[in-house]
Amino acid sequence: MTIDKNDLLNSIMESLDRFQHIKADDIPNIDLYMDQVTTFMESKLKSSLRNPQEDKILTKTMINNYAKNDLLPPPIKKKYSREHVIMLIFIYYYKGLLSINDIQALLNPLTEKYFQTEGGLNLAMIYEEIFGLENTQMNVLKEDILNKFETAQTVFSDAKEEDKEALQLFTFICLLSFDVYIKKLLIEKMVDSFGGNATATESEKKKKEK
Repeated sequence: MTIDKNDLLNSIMESLDRFQHIKADDIPNIDLYMDQVTTFMESKLKSSLRNPQEDKILTKTMINNYAKNDLLPPPIKKKYSREHVIMLIFIYYYKGLLSINDIQALLNPLTEKYFQTEGGLNLAMIYEEIFGLENTQMNVLKEDILNKFETAQTVFSDAKEEDKEALQLFTFICLLSFDVYIKKLLIEKMVDSFGGNATATESEKKKKEK
């Protein structure tokens, strides 16, 4: 196996350049039926799929399951609001990383406090503020990937030439995977704390109501 290192690195950087989040202004400000929601999500996020011809961004079954698991507030007269779409975008990004329970612990407090609120802070504002950090974070990510790539090129220097490239590529993948693994552990710990705080808040509310 012959690997063109420059082509590989350029391909990675180009794929990062093509990545774009769904801007809040792109989300329809009218209520949508389920078919319209799935079509919108497909059109905006299809490029992020590993197998675009086979995989689906979102299906009716997924949306129904999210509602059943209290990840998504139920639609109103079978229609989904702009806030519903924002929640579905958050769920889409998290589902490849966290369990349903973790996503629920993370998103439910947002839903309870900011879903379809009038005046003050709302979900659209939160969404745009967070995803507005994309450009600066993407530059940091590129630099980190470049550093990992260069580090991987320094190992197995004494290996046979036909083995060295494959071993260095494997090292690069391992460095990226280790980074994801550690961050996933940290996220899970923070979600446990986040969920605990939310549960405590709900308990306090119930005590006051009594």
